[in-house]
Amino acid sequence: MTARPPIAVFDLDGTLAETAGDLIGTLNVILRREGLQTLPLEQARDMIGAGAKALIQRGFTTAGEPLSTERLDVLFSDFIAHYGDHLCEQSYLFPGVVEALDALRARGFLLAVCTNKYEGQAVRLLGLLGIADRFATICGRETFPYFKPDPRHITLTVERAGGDPARAVMVGDSRADIDAAKAAGIPVVAVPFGYTDLPVTELGPDRVIAHFDELAAAVDALVPAA
Repeated sequence: MTARPPIAVFDLDGTLAETAGDLIGTLNVILRREGLQTLPLEQARDMIGAGAKALIQRGFTTAGEPLSTERLDVLFSDFIAHYGDHLCEQSYLFPGVVEALDALRARGFLLAVCTNKYEGQAVRLLGLLGIADRFATICGRETFPYFKPDPRHITLTVERAGGDPARAVMVGDSRADIDAAKAAGIPVVAVPFGYTDLPVTELGPDRVIAHFDELAAAVDALVPAA
């Protein structure tokens, strides 16, 4: 029986790509429609990381506006619809992403995406960014019955891609990524330039890289050789 290859699983928002401009732009459309003050990107960027519903809730809390569960559900649907039409107007890959992905593939790694973004939007965004074809699978919030921080989101992504769970590594930027990987027994590399309410160094990842040109060496230190 042929051994499964090693696999690197990536978060998307705040890890592979800077998507804050389009996400906060959509939040501001919602706030403006509700007659509320919009938020500058610099202030609102750290609100990202826990999903669109949490982003809307945080935006309304900052504006001092109460928000019922029923109204949140309506605004969430509006958010997803608007964002889907404006996925890649300001979003871009972080420096070194393409080279890092290619370096891992040259080492025999499969690549996968495990994101709490909806799968269809993740696939489209990665296509617009020009890297969708590098991934064996792209799994979103609704791909499985579980999503991060549930560890099964990662383990099922590894399985769907055909990777070796004993030679897997997670690359992410948030508590959800790190907690899910830890619970799955998978080492995790964190980037410090994403979306998190606490510095990733305080969340206990196995490695922190400041730039994607450090990723291959970090993975080599954590995953048994192919």
